[in-house]
Amino acid sequence: MAISEEYNKIKSELSPGVTLICVSKTRQISEIEEAYESGARDFGENKVQEFNRKFESLPKDIRWHFIGHLQTNKVKYLVGRVHLIHSLDSIHLLREIEKRYAAKDEIASVLIQVNIGKEIAKTGIDVKEIGSLIKACNDCFHVKVKGLMATIPIGDAQSCKKYFSQMKVIFDDLKAMEHKNVSMEFLSLGMSKDFRIALENGSNMVRVGTSIFGKRDYSKAEL
Repeated sequence: MAISEEYNKIKSELSPGVTLICVSKTRQISEIEEAYESGARDFGENKVQEFNRKFESLPKDIRWHFIGHLQTNKVKYLVGRVHLIHSLDSIHLLREIEKRYAAKDEIASVLIQVNIGKEIAKTGIDVKEIGSLIKACNDCFHVKVKGLMATIPIGDAQSCKKYFSQMKVIFDDLKAMEHKNVSMEFLSLGMSKDFRIALENGSNMVRVGTSIFGKRDYSKAEL
């Protein structure tokens, strides 16, 4: 199927309160334009250099989501350009985001990335450290936490359900608390292979790439 057909097929499955992010990393401008023309406005990138090139070339009403690991020395390139940063995973990064956004008098909307599977190869904060990070967020003036994000370990449907449900419990617990600069609005869980399971377990924001654009051809990536 064409990109437009795949996008609309998935979009039709989602309830009105769910945000579908088209993961456009490595995709060509023409592919993103096809999804855009089909109605897509939320796109996800994970490399700052690639994102900035696409930002300059594509319509300004796109809501860009930065979904990859964010190095502190790259934060300055996202100020005023990104709708939502999904990968806040340390107090060190929080302070850099606060500093860079304060310098431009901008507000950064972010999600706390949780390493729910405690995988060494993945970034994200340990569950036990979420409280300390949120406490640090209370002192910020230019960072607003809007929810949580996680990329779970590869596994079967039962395994996926376990991790997604754990994230939902954490999300709901935090939502019941009063914190300055913190509001649990978005639970960003689920990708092409497991987004339907994520939705069944409380996700209201899914990050879908392959199921919309097809299998990646890295030789044609927007490097």
